[in-house]
Amino acid sequence: MIMRGGLNVCMSGSATSCEECLLIHPSCAWCAQEDFGQARTLNSRCDFSQNLQKRGCDAPFIENPRSGSSLLRSKPLSSKGSGVTQYDVIQIYPQKISLSLRPGDQTSFEVQVRPVEDYPVDLYYLMDLSLSMKDDLDTIRNLGTKLAEEMRKLTSNFRLGFGSFVDKNISPFSYTAPKYQDNPYKLFPNCVPTFGFRHLLSLTDKVDRFNEEVQKQMVSRNRDAPEGGFDAILQAAVCKEKIGWRKEAYHLLVFATDDVPHLALDGKLGGLVHPHDGQCHLNDKNEYSAANMMDYPSLALLGEKLAENNIFLIFAVTKRHYVLYKNLTALIPGTTVEILDQDSKNIIQLIVNAYNNIRSKVELSVWDHPEDLSLAFTATCQDGQPLTGLRKCADVKIGDTVSFNITVDARGCPPKGTRKSFTIRPVGFKDRLEVSVDYRCDCSCTYYTKTNSSRCNSAGTYSCGICRCEPGYLGARCECEEGEVDHQHLSACREAEGKQVCSGRGECSCNQCLCYESEFGKIYGTFCECDDFSCARHKGILCSGHGECHCGECKCHAGYIGDNCNCSTETASCVSDDGKICSGRGSCVCGRCQCTEPGAFGDTCEKCPTCPDACGTKRECIECRLFNTGRLADNQTCQRMCKDEIITVETLQTDDSNTVQCVYKTENDCVMKFTYSEHANGQSVLTALKEPECAVAPNAMTVLLAVVGSILLMGIVLLALWKLVITIHDRREFARFQSARSRARYEMLCCLLFLGGNHTFFNIL
Repeated sequence: MIMRGGLNVCMSGSATSCEECLLIHPSCAWCAQEDFGQARTLNSRCDFSQNLQKRGCDAPFIENPRSGSSLLRSKPLSSKGSGVTQYDVIQIYPQKISLSLRPGDQTSFEVQVRPVEDYPVDLYYLMDLSLSMKDDLDTIRNLGTKLAEEMRKLTSNFRLGFGSFVDKNISPFSYTAPKYQDNPYKLFPNCVPTFGFRHLLSLTDKVDRFNEEVQKQMVSRNRDAPEGGFDAILQAAVCKEKIGWRKEAYHLLVFATDDVPHLALDGKLGGLVHPHDGQCHLNDKNEYSAANMMDYPSLALLGEKLAENNIFLIFAVTKRHYVLYKNLTALIPGTTVEILDQDSKNIIQLIVNAYNNIRSKVELSVWDHPEDLSLAFTATCQDGQPLTGLRKCADVKIGDTVSFNITVDARGCPPKGTRKSFTIRPVGFKDRLEVSVDYRCDCSCTYYTKTNSSRCNSAGTYSCGICRCEPGYLGARCECEEGEVDHQHLSACREAEGKQVCSGRGECSCNQCLCYESEFGKIYGTFCECDDFSCARHKGILCSGHGECHCGECKCHAGYIGDNCNCSTETASCVSDDGKICSGRGSCVCGRCQCTEPGAFGDTCEKCPTCPDACGTKRECIECRLFNTGRLADNQTCQRMCKDEIITVETLQTDDSNTVQCVYKTENDCVMKFTYSEHANGQSVLTALKEPECAVAPNAMTVLLAVVGSILLMGIVLLALWKLVITIHDRREFARFQSARSRARYEMLCCLLFLGGNHTFFNIL
């Protein structure tokens, strides 16, 4: 049961009728039984269903409608796009449902999406033909054949179209002097007059015609750096019949340029004050006829028309303008950006990569969303894990099925008989889910309403078990007239002994409180104890505009919590590129990340040079971006997860205190070094060596010879030392012998000089 401050929310409300009871809370029910609660107040008919039954209300008289959904069209999902008619290819399930909504009573339904294999593709190549794109034009002269060969590896049903643009032919965007009318650049003889947009080739499967049309083209010239490309994009999107977009195909619009676009309001510089009307303005020559009459289209209008016609926009731009167009993709749903080489040599691979990237994403969009409905999404992608708050799945393989649980909540009741509807579409798909909404705000017992009923003493209307009295009459059965006061029963108008009659905010008449009117809102309740304006505010707005004030407490709409309903439970804005909430370094509070990891910062706590895992996280980007290895080696995954700027150098500088030094060992036992830093503009920068540092393996024969040589050398040295020691020792001994011998001869000679002649000597030697 829902209790607030110890009070039953249903019985403490202001409900004096069945319809008002149903609006208090989705758990509240009304008893329409005539003899129910005779001795009680009128509000006691509004209570929880189980309480009403315990108090004697029979189940058939209890009004308690519930929200629900029913399938109206549910064809099974297709597996292939070829070999069947356009009406048989189904990529979303179900296709049509009906919702019955009681305010506050949520209901959910599941949507499944499966991108089918071999689905037809229409590709319209829209090229900037300003003078700076001359080398690009030379490169793509045989683009059609090569592109068709690559795309037919992905789909057997491919068509190609071509258009070009420069800019508005008025000052200050172009040269308008008479001498520039035929050739705006005299130094270049093959320069055609400036034009806005030309549709040159409708979508066709005859790629030779594309090559022929490109061969005919010549560049032109405008005056300022920005181009009029957004005019061309809008015309290519809305002129469906002339371009030839098929309903049963993926629509790819490749926008190739080497400069920035003009935006809405730029046209005022040339005196164009009329905003773009979003309509097709191609004349009989397939040229944009309103270029010099209307301003450039706004981003909002561009996004609306692209989504309306299921067109994926691919920005193929040079590296110098990549960041600008990357920011535009966040403002225009269903767009992607790729880096174009200076001479467009990589255009084919760029288109193939962009197509694979587009097809690997499934994102739901809501069209004609009624303001009084709240929608909450939970995505279940390939890993089977529910992701609350997300309506997008990435890295989806062709043929995989992803599902989305959608919870719908009505915040109020529209006028009686109102039916509303909205549409759910995967971005870029022709398939859609149509949702019709019926509001369950009425009680079935109102069908038996009687005016001037005898049950109401012929002074009121009997409906749903109660009397609604005519002006001047009061009481449960309209038995009293206004002004009749029974002073002995004033206690019936006091909430408790000692409290003011009708809480000081009403008058007691016929034992009932008549609440005063207030300029601030409605005062209500059995004892006028409640109102709808004494609740918490945020920035001066009652319940932050995301809830209803009920008896001093905010009743928040779905998706919001808090005392003043200022805290959003939506987590989509907290999901980082790796799919984690706040990059795993914080928590999502009120729709914003609060980083808890020391040193972490950024909208999703994605930046953290001092975190222990900083080097490990950035290592994956280094591996996939520079060497196409590692866990993120898949091109689409790498581009999505790794948006840092990577600079390669021959020698790494490690003396900068503001950078984090990172080293890791590669699979082939080499050492890769890089530094990680954050610029003041918020851009993460990785500076890495061009190649890992690898030690050269020694030659085995060299090692063997070195070892043997060392052993021999050591032996020779030892022998030499031994010989030296022996030689020194022998010389010392010989010298000692010579010295002893000399002394012996001297002594013998001395003795012979002093001996007599009769001495005899014996030779003992």
